[in-house]
Amino acid sequence: MRVRRTSQLIAAAAGLGLAVTATAGPAEARNINTPKKLERAVTTEAVMDHLEEFQAIADANDDNRAAGSSGYEASGRYVEETLQEAGYETERQYFDFVYDRVDEFSLAEVSPQERDLEAVPMSYSPSTPEGGVTAELATPSGAATACEEADYEGADLSGQIALISRGTCSFAQKALTAGAVGAEGAIIYNNTDGDLNGTLGGPEPDAAPVVGTTQALGEDLLQELAQGPVEVSFNLQKTTEQRETFNVIAETEQGRDDNVVMLGAHLDGVEEGAAINDNGSGSAGILETAVQLAKSKKLNNKVRFAWWGAEELGLIGSTHYVEDLAANDPDALDDIATYLNFDMIGSPNYQIGVYDADESTYEAPVTVPEGSEATEDVFTDYFDKSGQAWVDTPFSGRSDYAAFIDNGVPASGLFTGADGVKTEEEVELFGGTAGVTYDPNYHSPADDLDNVNAEALGIMSDAIAWATMSLAQDTSAVNGERSAGKSGKPHPQGPLTMQGEEDAA
Repeated sequence: MRVRRTSQLIAAAAGLGLAVTATAGPAEARNINTPKKLERAVTTEAVMDHLEEFQAIADANDDNRAAGSSGYEASGRYVEETLQEAGYETERQYFDFVYDRVDEFSLAEVSPQERDLEAVPMSYSPSTPEGGVTAELATPSGAATACEEADYEGADLSGQIALISRGTCSFAQKALTAGAVGAEGAIIYNNTDGDLNGTLGGPEPDAAPVVGTTQALGEDLLQELAQGPVEVSFNLQKTTEQRETFNVIAETEQGRDDNVVMLGAHLDGVEEGAAINDNGSGSAGILETAVQLAKSKKLNNKVRFAWWGAEELGLIGSTHYVEDLAANDPDALDDIATYLNFDMIGSPNYQIGVYDADESTYEAPVTVPEGSEATEDVFTDYFDKSGQAWVDTPFSGRSDYAAFIDNGVPASGLFTGADGVKTEEEVELFGGTAGVTYDPNYHSPADDLDNVNAEALGIMSDAIAWATMSLAQDTSAVNGERSAGKSGKPHPQGPLTMQGEEDAA
């Protein structure tokens, strides 16, 4: 998407769903023109300042910054005002999404014992009848994952609540299958350690109301069922409606507009809390990078920044952006040299993770576009050069780079971990505690400012800055383009080098 001037944007807004805010004056500062200079300019303190603002916004807006909320609007406005003060023009790209909120939820065992059951309602689950249901648990007669109606053959699920294992198929398919065989609800238990916080991917009115729970609780309920009937009460009341939200987009004025380096982080969080690590951290990291990059007097390639909306509801904002380009401006999509994604960069029990585009540790379940390995190398080479330990994290497509790689855009990114469990080997590399998740407060009310590890945040923010300037000056390793800073003009002498960084004017 090439940046158009304000008058052009206003004329095009109706067709593209963009609302435009005029730019402030240019930033006045020393020239930041090398990766090392940008790395030094992006400080942990400044990134933390942005996180403090996000926390204050959440505090003033019902303790959350979820898509479609006043907290998200205020977060977007803060990003825009910060960018404008640095000298950027900002754009809002609006899109519709399905707002999904839990109004009331309870799950409890009634007999043979009385106890509350810890579980998390799945996004887009239908509601139970008003007042809830009380019914016996039932398991599939076939595969425990219960993906097909045949898995319930011979078992009468009418008026009962299905107890299902995670695995084999999507949560939506499991819930639809349970609904098709007459279940009043479904409990899906994890097939590994940790909580299960899932989504149906969109409204599914024919699905059984469904929650996710731990493997330990699922196995405990199975053991009880082996001894006799287990009765459960289940009440889930939801609000599900269409709403509007937006992405915030800005890009540098300098550099080739046909060889764009793009960075993104989702700005929204879950409704459960302030969402400071997930993903205020990534949003703050790229925001401060943008602020400092504005002080550069020459860039060979444009750098575009995006703060995505509604990621937590299914990568909606980033998907809308890419699909809009693919449908309406495919040349602009082709102009994106590579995409860098930053989703959680301050986890308290952190790893220093780089998306494993070369599949040296994890086989990717998605197609990895050509150029992604070279993009990964920008991060890993930086860490190796600086003596910083790092590990691969799966190139899974489970964040906002999904739509980009689906459309052939190279990608990589950084990740300090969410609900995965830290290993002894990672403790040797990064410290922390083995056997505990990277972020014990993931998707919880405790994901506040105190949940951010400043050391991890600083390491990752430095890496973001280094990679941004490196690619802003030269993407030849990624796509063969040797830029001289003018649109469409290749550099006549081959790849640019970054020698003499300390003394470059």
